[in-house]
Amino acid sequence: MTETPSAEPAETANTTDTAAGPPAFGTGLTFHGPLSEARVDAMIERLAAASPGTILDIGCGWGEFLLSLVAAVPGAKGLGIDINGDDLALGRQLAAERRLDARVEYAEESGYGTTRGPADTVLCLGSGQALCDPEAPYDLVAILRELRRLVRPGGRVLLGEGFWQRTPTDAELARMWPGARADDHTTLDVLVDLAIEAGFRPAWIETASPEEWEAFESGYRQATELWLAAHPDHPLAAETRAKVDRQRSQWLGYRGLLGIAYLTLVPVG
Repeated sequence: MTETPSAEPAETANTTDTAAGPPAFGTGLTFHGPLSEARVDAMIERLAAASPGTILDIGCGWGEFLLSLVAAVPGAKGLGIDINGDDLALGRQLAAERRLDARVEYAEESGYGTTRGPADTVLCLGSGQALCDPEAPYDLVAILRELRRLVRPGGRVLLGEGFWQRTPTDAELARMWPGARADDHTTLDVLVDLAIEAGFRPAWIETASPEEWEAFESGYRQATELWLAAHPDHPLAAETRAKVDRQRSQWLGYRGLLGIAYLTLVPVG
């Protein structure tokens, strides 16, 4: 799932070869974002009630949410697209272990301008950048327009998108990710208004709780922090320490300011 501003994009979750070096950020996480299993169960129950036959996951990572939704809908077929080949390999492994490999496909490709739709259900959980022109700034209006194009009439879109809980000051922005700007995100009310303008009705609006954020952010670093404590003189320790310290500092900079909204959107006929 979800790419957060502090995430190190080169890392892949669930890698545990500590003899050769540190475990990757996110090792042991079920979802790559602030999502509790209780929230996911409720989301899947609502999405499954619409009986989707096809499910498209944009920027799927290893596709844990996709696999869970396909498993909940007999006969449904899922497609996850992502540019991270390691994550996709893990997804294929998980699909085979759960005997879902005949119903779930993974494709290593960009979501920008994708022709993979339309689908009955479209998932885009923290992966809006996959629908944007890589040479242009992040464009929420374009993302929503693409999601509207990719979903079939009567279908559902589940969008996970960042929003400001309040507009940050310049000093607060300086503590976040490099180049952070106040216009990187909207407020929640503006986000919902933009979804309506794009041709959706917001059937369900929810936001990640502080507990979900803390479980994700601490879980994201935990295995790496434990490795650093046990291997302070390892040749890779200094580089790893700098990366994990930077990631933690960025999170503490946007903690309480950056939220994640999960919008279940229904296209207007």
